[in-house]
Amino acid sequence: MSHPTVQFLFDFGSPNAYVCHKVIPAIEQRTGVKFEYVPILLGGLFKLANNRSPMEAFAGIANKQAYDKLEMKRFVAKHKLDRFRFNPFFPINTLQIMRGAVAAQRLGIFMPYVDAMYEAMWEQGRNMNEPTEIIDVLRIADIESGVLLEATQQSDVKNGLLVNTQSAFERGAFGSPTFFVENEIFFGKDRLREVEEEIHRAILG
Repeated sequence: MSHPTVQFLFDFGSPNAYVCHKVIPAIEQRTGVKFEYVPILLGGLFKLANNRSPMEAFAGIANKQAYDKLEMKRFVAKHKLDRFRFNPFFPINTLQIMRGAVAAQRLGIFMPYVDAMYEAMWEQGRNMNEPTEIIDVLRIADIESGVLLEATQQSDVKNGLLVNTQSAFERGAFGSPTFFVENEIFFGKDRLREVEEEIHRAILG
């Protein structure tokens, strides 16, 4: 039995990616397979895929918006994600904090950084487009902000985010959260059951 490669393509700006992040550890525990987190820039992916955010795409469809809220409420209740709250500053330009994710990977502080950013965005309701807020969140998480923010300005970090985003598009992605189990693509929090089933299928060969 071999373990498949499982990737989670994420942007901190997506509330659906946040709730997936909170549920992934349970799937990892059940399957014995670790998810590889791949930072992408959702705005860039939308442009490449000629897509728009649900807020824009369904702006005039009240029933669809109401149903999406209901679906999120059910998901939050099912998985007991009591700390979730919708960010009052949404939508947020996530370019800096997504570059920060790539920098954090290179600095070996990736998961502490990811946890800190997701908590700030979708539990604390902070405006993560503001440099002072980013610095404060890093300070609270005991992450050296000067080193990390300096790394975000390096060309290999900036390019790394662009490459991840371009690659995601070329593989068929159009939004976040997107999952790949080997080369099988799944989109959205509602496909987590199928993601888990595909992992089990891949393990059994």
